[in-house]
Amino acid sequence: MIDGTLGEGGHSEAFLQRFPDIRIIGIDADIRIQARARERLAPYGDRVCFYPGWSDEFFEAYPPEEKRPDIILFDLGISVFHYERSGRGFSFRSEEPLDMRLDTLSGPSAADIVNQYNETDLANLIFNLGEERYSRRIARSIVEARKNAPFATARALADCVYHAVPGDYRHCRIHPATKTFQALRIAVNHELDRLPRLLDLALSALAPDGILGVITFHSLEDRIVKNFFRDASKSCICPPEVPICKCRGAPLVSLVTKKAVSASESEIEMNPPSRSARLRVVRKLGTGVVS
Repeated sequence: MIDGTLGEGGHSEAFLQRFPDIRIIGIDADIRIQARARERLAPYGDRVCFYPGWSDEFFEAYPPEEKRPDIILFDLGISVFHYERSGRGFSFRSEEPLDMRLDTLSGPSAADIVNQYNETDLANLIFNLGEERYSRRIARSIVEARKNAPFATARALADCVYHAVPGDYRHCRIHPATKTFQALRIAVNHELDRLPRLLDLALSALAPDGILGVITFHSLEDRIVKNFFRDASKSCICPPEVPICKCRGAPLVSLVTKKAVSASESEIEMNPPSRSARLRVVRKLGTGVVS
């Protein structure tokens, strides 16, 4: 099995406990959280090995002669560790530096985006990646506020967003800064840019009859997964106006879950972050490699 988003190792531990013969490769771009997973999974010895880096880079370099995995799992959510203990400003309730990068050695941080983007680009980012209806008001307030001092902490940005939105929006079920923070996190980690390529590469590496499962936490990434799995399960995805089919000729996968699976009420009660989780699973058909 390949756990493509290892985190603190919770999913891997569950598989290792339930299946005594399983061996797992755990992948994570965050070396700090991978260190925590190493401690947690140490009792399982050489049944687990670790890859520090991004999953798409791992699968791109996957040797053709290597044994293909029977199971690949991606949990696209951000772990509790990042919100509570990473010190990178994932939580809008913290005075932590506004960073949000999983790999702190690469790319611009959330603070760089907030302090450098012009108002239009910032509003478009918040709207497109956060689906925030008050994106323009929020961007305008951010640009005005940073004239006095650049944004340095998550709390400062959250407070700015809070005061930018209408009064009734401040008292909804979720904090009014939630979607803005989502948009920044997706942007700095290139989450949606990586996802289609990641799914394609993972499906290529998967063994015939193997299982690929993806857990998503918001509609943008779930839509990408849903459409990818739907197209891979069809024999033809050519538009109706195309006179000659240029498709592969046979489905690549069968849908194990016809619809996304949500957490039960009892699971949500024990694990509140699972409230937004959606699981989709496919089984690979045939013996070919995805082109």
